[in-house]
Amino acid sequence: MTQAQLKSQHTARDWPFAIEPLHAVLGCEIVGVTLEEALSPRLFAPIYEAFLAYQLILFRDVDLPPATQVAFARNFGEVQVHVLSDQYGYKDHPEIYLLSNLDKDGNPSGKHPDKGTLYWHTDGSWRERTGQATMMYSEIVPEAGGETQFADMYSAYDLLPAAMKARLEGRRAIHNFDFSRTRRHGEAPLTAEQKAKVPPITHPIVRTHPETGRKAIFLGDHAESIEGMDYDEGRALIEELNVIITPPSRVYSHSWSTRQCMVWDNRCTLHRATVFDEACLKRVMRRCTILGDRPY
Repeated sequence: MTQAQLKSQHTARDWPFAIEPLHAVLGCEIVGVTLEEALSPRLFAPIYEAFLAYQLILFRDVDLPPATQVAFARNFGEVQVHVLSDQYGYKDHPEIYLLSNLDKDGNPSGKHPDKGTLYWHTDGSWRERTGQATMMYSEIVPEAGGETQFADMYSAYDLLPAAMKARLEGRRAIHNFDFSRTRRHGEAPLTAEQKAKVPPITHPIVRTHPETGRKAIFLGDHAESIEGMDYDEGRALIEELNVIITPPSRVYSHSWSTRQCMVWDNRCTLHRATVFDEACLKRVMRRCTILGDRPY
């Protein structure tokens, strides 16, 4: 079923809220319900349908305390406690991954909290059970920069040339968090204990979404090599594909304002943050990642 058919089918169900598309390819804003209402069983089912149909849903101008964020995330499934929770965990809520450039006095530190977020990736692809969804809440946003960009991995697969599809058939990539962390954030590498918790894992490059049945490319910056392929050849193919599958015309760039809550589907999207002036501007974002299944 195509994305257009999914959207048409869901719209015909007369959802109890309005939808405003964010981009021609993916994403919608949900209008007319509060987050408190969204937590109710009556409304969560159609909200989840919109999430599947649009791959990304947005709520604007919402009050989302940390405990409520975790509770909302649990409606989607089990919430991950990140292997870096000691560095990024939020106070009494280890399920929250805090992305902040503020120092202990609340001033810009001049350091980016996680430079790996600046490259195309899908959250938790380095786990056996990868990320199903990610929920992000904006506490403080910079005046310029600090956007989040999203790329549709359904159309990324659909638009690949037949020869490339044949080349990828049955191929598996090795996702390695130690590789990506060291590569992008080498001044703060994983400890030996953290490495032991997240050994490299293989996943299919072309995965089937377990709920929509559609094929999607599953790669990004955590993918280090390709199983059964020469390392350098595999690296070159991953780098080539990461460019091919993120053409600007099929990317939605979200400019945040404060008090926004966004949930996206990690099984069929890639995302990345854009740069901002970490020395002069403040950016504080709270993230929860919901665990899914092992890709197939």
